[in-house]
Amino acid sequence: MTAAWTYGLAAACFAGLLAWRLRQPFDAPAQRLLLAAYLMTAIWAGVSAVVGVWSPLTVLAGTLRNLAWLSLLFSMTRRRSDEESPPAGLNLVFGAEALVVAIQLTLNLVVLSGSVPSDSLETFTQTSRLLRIVTASGALIIIHNLYGQAAPSSRGSIRLAMFALTLMWGYDLNLFTFAYLGSPLAEQLFVWRGLLIAATMPLLAMSDGRHDGWRIRLSRAATFQSLSLLAICGYFTVMTVVATALRGSGWDGTQYLGAGAIVLISLTAILLISSARVRSWAKVKFAKHFFEHRYDYRTEWLRFTGTIGRSGAHAPPLGERVIKAFADILDAPGGLLLVADESGAIDCAASWNWPGRPLASGDGPVAPDFWRRVESEGRTVDLDAARRGWGASRDRQLGVPSWMTKEPVAWIAVPLIHHERLVGMVLLAAPEYRRSLDWEDFDLLRTAGRQAASSLAEAHGQEALLNAQRFEEFNRRFAFILHDVKNLVSQLSLLSRNAERHADNPEFRADMVATLKGSVGKMNELLARLAPQGGMRSERAEATPLRDLLSSAIAAKRRDHDVRLLGDTGLWAMVDPLGLEQAVGHLLQNAIDASPSGEPVIVRVDGDGAGISIAIADQGIGMDSEFVRHRLFQPFASTKQGGFGVGAFEARSLVAGMGGRLTVTSTPGKGSQFTIHLTAADAAPLRKIA
Repeated sequence: MTAAWTYGLAAACFAGLLAWRLRQPFDAPAQRLLLAAYLMTAIWAGVSAVVGVWSPLTVLAGTLRNLAWLSLLFSMTRRRSDEESPPAGLNLVFGAEALVVAIQLTLNLVVLSGSVPSDSLETFTQTSRLLRIVTASGALIIIHNLYGQAAPSSRGSIRLAMFALTLMWGYDLNLFTFAYLGSPLAEQLFVWRGLLIAATMPLLAMSDGRHDGWRIRLSRAATFQSLSLLAICGYFTVMTVVATALRGSGWDGTQYLGAGAIVLISLTAILLISSARVRSWAKVKFAKHFFEHRYDYRTEWLRFTGTIGRSGAHAPPLGERVIKAFADILDAPGGLLLVADESGAIDCAASWNWPGRPLASGDGPVAPDFWRRVESEGRTVDLDAARRGWGASRDRQLGVPSWMTKEPVAWIAVPLIHHERLVGMVLLAAPEYRRSLDWEDFDLLRTAGRQAASSLAEAHGQEALLNAQRFEEFNRRFAFILHDVKNLVSQLSLLSRNAERHADNPEFRADMVATLKGSVGKMNELLARLAPQGGMRSERAEATPLRDLLSSAIAAKRRDHDVRLLGDTGLWAMVDPLGLEQAVGHLLQNAIDASPSGEPVIVRVDGDGAGISIAIADQGIGMDSEFVRHRLFQPFASTKQGGFGVGAFEARSLVAGMGGRLTVTSTPGKGSQFTIHLTAADAAPLRKIA
């Protein structure tokens, strides 16, 4: 009577909880499974109250109740897009539980069908109780892992529910253990079982009533304890089931099973003891398929890339950042970044907290074979393995330099490979506790090594590009200066020819001295521009009168050819004076070289208040449209015999540098006109200058 009352109370509690929950939306699969679990618990308790706790129908309902709750727990571990994958070890526990429940359900249906002989009924009953023990044990393991692997922020939403399920299956574990052992206490535990189930209802209701419901975010956690416990439970379960079945059948095969087990264990032990390769293989496979990953790869990768990509004024050099990124992975205290020069000598490119002997440049012995073999194999070198155990022969095949193995703090050498080329190697110092590295360490270090190698290769490429740009700038300035030197040489050549005829003329001698002084001054200026900092002169535009600037540029060319200055020369423009004079000089020289000796070169200045144009026109050979579009402003393209082809290119660069632009119109056989468009100076600078 007491049993019927307690189970009836449990049925009423869960029926009420189900009715209350049906009034709320339940779209998610986990919510529907929760309703199914409430329903099956209510049915199981109701059947227990009506037909008794020992009835086969009650036992079947209890199995379906366990199945419903286990399905709910399984759905809670499924991965969402923003969460980690469920741990592999936990999936194995669920798989074992599913197998046990399936066997138990099959036995329940066989017993319920009445096809079991009376003399075998006790065997089926004991087997069912044993399966109940395994089910309860596995369920408690799942609850422990599920709560332990939940992120701290999500544990509050499942704490009460997990406690309620722990009470339910913990009671079942003890109940069926006593029943299997034949203890008289089992009878009383069956009677009060319904009251315990009814007491879990308020805990489930409070957990279900939270705004976030039964939601969980899994974090990373090891499952070694769970797997070992599962293995122990599985072993005893199999042994007990086999022993029970054999005892019931009357066939004594214990000696055969024992002999087979001894043979199997002996063969396994012989293989493991005699072959280091088998030991290593078994160790790696067991760790890879039966244990949780050691690293949280998302966290490790964010930290690794954050360390290498750190920037700013206070960021350490890239080499030190690379070493620190690898040291953080293995908790190493420091390390070295090694590179190899063309001769094969290993040099230290960077150091971070290295506790061993400093490695000076060129201190490492020549080891080209070591570098080449590491490059071809691409594997991390475990220096501890080279000093002891079976892996030493493999590392000796690489030709590991003796100074690496003799350095006591040297632990791991990680190759940095980019496009199948070894760009460097990170040598890490050993922490206080030296652990043996496994497949997961090597996989992570190999992948991180390729990422770090890409960063180093990019940095080296940027440095090479910067050096190439420096040479390019030097060559560019040298080409411009060579063009100016050619003009000075032409001017001095003309002066030397005229000196033979006019050396006795005092005016010519005075003009010759002035020309020589001007040429020397320009040569000194050209040499200054060729210096490393010579190209740093600022091209700042300022309000400048054009008359004196254009007159000076024309005067230097008028000795060779007739050049006429026309237009409104009193205008002011926003220009860099030296740059504009140099650009006009280039264009005038080109116009003079292209013009017949009797045709003047015309320089005309026009302005409309907003802009100013300086047109330089000649009556020379002209240029076709194809040359103007594609070759005129390209360096080293010229129509003149012996020309360098940089005058027009430099003139356009100088004009663009002061905010102007250069246009050209040309007709073959009729001449060309280059026009410099500039910004007129506004009123404020004009008044200031006036």
